[in-house]
Amino acid sequence: MEQKSKDPLHGKRLDAILEELVEYYEGFEKLGEQINIKCFTDNPSIKSSLKFLRKTDWARTKVESLYLYVLRQKKKQERN
Repeated sequence: MEQKSKDPLHGKRLDAILEELVEYYEGFEKLGEQINIKCFTDNPSIKSSLKFLRKTDWARTKVESLYLYVLRQKKKQERN
C-alpha cells in the first residue's frame, strides 16, 4: 500500500506554485509586496521568475513558505 506524503509541497511543481501565488495575489505587484525580490518587482514574468527561483535557494524557500501560508489561509476561508 502506497503512503501519501503529508507534505503539501510533495509532487508540486515550482511553476504550479508560482502560478497559484500570482493568481491568489492577483498579479506580480502584490506578490512582490509579500516577497520583495527583483524577479517579482522589476518587469516580472513566470518564465523569468522560474529561472531565478531555480538557481536561488533562499528565494525558492521564501516562495515555498509563502505558498504554505496561502494554503493555510485558503483552508481557514473554507471553514468560515
